[in-house]
Amino acid sequence: MRPALVALTLPLLCAAAPLQAQDYPSRPIRLVVTSAAAGTSDTLARTMAGQLEKRTGGTVVVDNRGGAGGIIATDIVAKAAPDGYTLLHATAGFVTNAALYPKLPYDIARDFYPVTDLAISTGYLLLANPSIGVGTVSELVKLARAKPDALNFASPGHGHVLHLAGELLNMRAGIKMTHVPYKGVAPALNALASGEVQIVMVPALISMPYVRSGKVRALAFTGAKRVPAAPEVPTLIESGMPGFTITGGWQAWFAPAKTPDAIVNLIHSSVQDALKTPEIHKSLVSGGYDPAGNPPAVFRRNLLAELQNYREVIKRAGIKPN
Repeated sequence: MRPALVALTLPLLCAAAPLQAQDYPSRPIRLVVTSAAAGTSDTLARTMAGQLEKRTGGTVVVDNRGGAGGIIATDIVAKAAPDGYTLLHATAGFVTNAALYPKLPYDIARDFYPVTDLAISTGYLLLANPSIGVGTVSELVKLARAKPDALNFASPGHGHVLHLAGELLNMRAGIKMTHVPYKGVAPALNALASGEVQIVMVPALISMPYVRSGKVRALAFTGAKRVPAAPEVPTLIESGMPGFTITGGWQAWFAPAKTPDAIVNLIHSSVQDALKTPEIHKSLVSGGYDPAGNPPAVFRRNLLAELQNYREVIKRAGIKPN
């Protein structure tokens, strides 16, 4: 029987001195990303991979394994040797998959050592294809109510946090947009720009070039306050939905379970140091993220709390596994 998730007991950082750069890494580190290239996750993964290289003197190879809502990439790392040379760059789908699917090829309690969260989303941009002729949330709701099931919204995958965000918007606004899953944020955003779908919610960090070029239209930001990258875009609250925000997305690194504490300690401290650099801090905040860098124990507790929240959303929305 698999261990209950609430009984999660992953190793904590020990007090021993971390490995020095000359000890690790001695060969390239493989960073497996749960999404396709060119999306938000890929952008941040490659940025942080470069920062880890600077701080360890090693080489980090980014390996994009999009598809199946991140399950493919996650399974690869679950089965990798626990030597610090295979890491996972994952999003909140790491937890939503555990909430949605009763059977996975891995167990997030047993098979992973949570290294740290890199960044926590403050919200997402609600975007529309200009062809549907809406410029505000109220206009979107009016159109969706007038034409039930006529609008589709994209997400990076079934059960992804952005899928759940779309379902939350459906429930709160009393509308029914149909979910269309893609293999990552970038494909979903491209589908919106090409007109394959009409609506998507994605981080500002990756979507602002599309907004500035006029390929897509920003209707609102889902956070509690406006995003610095697009201060002209109102929040959902300002758009006539009092008290309604959608946040909670994150990006993080995991190692296989039983990876030595000293290696995890070195990676974690390198990430913390990198997140403090002005250029990375500014980029994340502007794009709708708060830099994180929590230690494994804190990150683990946050995962457990999120799991319960996502289970409730999945139950209320009637979302079933594929």
